[in-house]
Amino acid sequence: MRAEHTPPGGARSFVVIGGGIAGLTAALHLLTAADGAVEVTVLEASDRFGGKLLPGEVAGARVDLGAESLLARRPEALDLAREVGLGDRLVPPATTSASVWTRGVLRPMPKGHVMGVPAAPELLAGILSPEGLERARAEDTLPPVDPAELDEDVAVGAYVAARLGREVVDRLVEPLLGGVYAGDAYRLSLRSTMPQLHEAARTRPTLTAAARAIQQRAAENAAPGPVFMGVEGGVGTLPAAVADAVRARGGTLLPATAATALRRTPDGRWEVTAGARTLTADGVVLAAPAPAAARLLAAASPAAAADVAAVEYASMALVTLAYRRADATLPAGSGFLVPPIDGHTVKASTFASQKWGWIAAETPGLLLVRASVGRHGDTADLAKDDDHLVAVARRDLGAAVGLTARPVDTRVTRWHDGIPQYPVGHHARVARVRARLGALPGLAVCGAAYDGVGIPACVAGGRAAAELLLGAPDRTEHLMRNPVQSRHGGAGE
Repeated sequence: MRAEHTPPGGARSFVVIGGGIAGLTAALHLLTAADGAVEVTVLEASDRFGGKLLPGEVAGARVDLGAESLLARRPEALDLAREVGLGDRLVPPATTSASVWTRGVLRPMPKGHVMGVPAAPELLAGILSPEGLERARAEDTLPPVDPAELDEDVAVGAYVAARLGREVVDRLVEPLLGGVYAGDAYRLSLRSTMPQLHEAARTRPTLTAAARAIQQRAAENAAPGPVFMGVEGGVGTLPAAVADAVRARGGTLLPATAATALRRTPDGRWEVTAGARTLTADGVVLAAPAPAAARLLAAASPAAAADVAAVEYASMALVTLAYRRADATLPAGSGFLVPPIDGHTVKASTFASQKWGWIAAETPGLLLVRASVGRHGDTADLAKDDDHLVAVARRDLGAAVGLTARPVDTRVTRWHDGIPQYPVGHHARVARVRARLGALPGLAVCGAAYDGVGIPACVAGGRAAAELLLGAPDRTEHLMRNPVQSRHGGAGE
């Protein structure tokens, strides 16, 4: 086993385990904030960097095969893109008008809601049945929200259903949350997935009043510009640009190099084993998915490892289909979401050629459509082959929008255990992990398993982990205290 050298001249050394966007961000920030007085090595178990951000081609057209938009109301991801030279490639969607395919009809996505919780029940007319709408209106007759109920974590689905009726959850909250977490609204935590609503509800008499307050505050504070942004060439090009910036600043990136052991040395440093390598570092950022992070933490902090190991994941697949524009037509808009209660296999679809002008401009003769399949606890279709997934995507697209043409090319991208779940108790679990790791100087965790699954949240987490290792606890506390906005895409994400 080869021991790596100690950095010359008293430079501090860091190892980042995990080369997704959080780990790459941590590495870049370690290099830039320390102004070159550090050595940084990034270990990535797979043969590529970028995690769930993946660029690709279908029928010769460039398209994202993973996350495809950035929440612009949080600055972290856009700032990172500008820092690594992609500022001139940031572009807004050509259209943001999404729909909901519910009760057999494509219906416009209502305005004025917070992840499905309306500022006024009337805004959900058309999505809800007359009976469901009447039940939502009846919230005004219920006892006011009891803040004490929210002292304990509660499930989004159960709490919203008790206030507004199950139809609000089943027809709108569930597909919207599913678009982010591929999860079950009746298991997901209100505090962790909808923190703004959780806080607003504590001081408002109803959930609709809480949603209304959030909408009003957003309108007052909103900077001009779009809610979401993309990157010309695909959001999947962002990790490569960050990796290039890490290399340019002297960092070392090692793909296909899995960390297999992590231990604290007698002098208070850290030793990372990765194949035949042994790297000794002043600090380690654990940016790997929860199962790998838990295995590495087991020796240093068994209690923290047990909490990290308890994080569950959802698997899903993205089916991307290319059609000749002359053969296919789509309704206006960026795509649609699908309530699971309707029993369809596809849970969302993005009309990529309509959502992103750069795709339409690069391939004017094609229509690119993305359809996602799978959610937490529902993996039967994912066990079948690619041809099956293409067939069910085509079937549901035909039923939803009348798209019956034969695609000229297809691609299935499987994200096994790709999306961490934030069930009731997630916030407390993460707090316990960080408290326990606080007793182990020079060790930090970050990534989608902790503070938000969206790209801006992962970027913020990577920066915060780097700040912690560099000894800036005040800045780190500020970064991690900011409300998590987990949503990272529109219909189809």
